[in-house]
Amino acid sequence: QVQLVESGGGSVQVGGSLRLSCVASGYTRSRVCMAWFRQAPGKEREGLAAIYFGGATYTERTFYADSVKGRFTISQDSAKNTVYLQMNNLKPEDTGMYYCAARWGGPSLNPSSGAWCYDFLATSPERNYWGQGTQVTVS
Repeated sequence: QVQLVESGGGSVQVGGSLRLSCVASGYTRSRVCMAWFRQAPGKEREGLAAIYFGGATYTERTFYADSVKGRFTISQDSAKNTVYLQMNNLKPEDTGMYYCAARWGGPSLNPSSGAWCYDFLATSPERNYWGQGTQVTVS
């Protein structure tokens, strides 16, 4: 059974930093699109960053929403089955519950860009695996 477990959230002052982690387990395919989403109270879920990695050459592709570009960095450590979201220069509007989403695939999962990977996850969220979320509060 596939599981995603997020951690690393907390309370931080404006301008501070946090690093979120998403550990995946139970998957069997070698290629994956993963992304971080955020949901603030009373707002719709918002996609923040996505990453594709896998395949014979271990290609990696990333995507960032404009709202976090230059402040957030998505990365992966395949040896630890973990995707990270490094968040710097945090703002009050970054407050929310942060979720990790993923979908694995075989050779047919070969996105040409990180943006494709993001769209792959964002347009059919019911087909994704999701974590339970981790709360981030910036004040």
